[in-house]
Amino acid sequence: MTCKDRMKSGNIYFCTDEALLKEQEKCLDKLYDYNHTRPTESQKRQEILKELLAEVGENCYIEPPLHANWGCNTHFGKNVYANFNLTLVDDTDIFVGDSVMFGPNVTLATAGHPIDPDLRKKVAQFNIPIHIGNNVWIGAGAVILPGIHIGDNSVIGAGSVVTKDIPANVVAVGNPCRILRKITERDKIFYYKDRKIELPEE
Repeated sequence: MTCKDRMKSGNIYFCTDEALLKEQEKCLDKLYDYNHTRPTESQKRQEILKELLAEVGENCYIEPPLHANWGCNTHFGKNVYANFNLTLVDDTDIFVGDSVMFGPNVTLATAGHPIDPDLRKKVAQFNIPIHIGNNVWIGAGAVILPGIHIGDNSVIGAGSVVTKDIPANVVAVGNPCRILRKITERDKIFYYKDRKIELPEE
């Protein structure tokens, strides 16, 4: 099994493969180009994003700066919006569904390191994929750890550290992130605390 194969296997490997580092540099060059586009260069951004990421659905908007270990292991559905400083530690796959929103400074980290100090001294690492469902909102400063699944329609509160899977249709907050409540019919009436939804006329 090659080092690249081990990266996606979930097994421990050592980050010392020269060929792998060269391949990563090519991805990081594309990322550099993306982050140095002008706000008026939206078409250029889309073109670079499609070269950088494994998949990009229609109508995705990723506010620079974007940070990624690779980029080419991240899969975005349609209508994904990410505010500035989205960090993708995508040493293995990150799967993001349709209509997902990321607040600023969100981190998705597929990579981890063993607790054993002797292994860490040798730069040992493992990677486990992250799966985010459709129509999920992840608040500012949240951190999603390796192997996490977040179900459709759920909301992850700002500053949360998600250490366990989160089911669909819930609001979850905290460190470690826990389910606060289910999303209910009340959420169709109130958009924030006791503030009622009054939509503008179309």
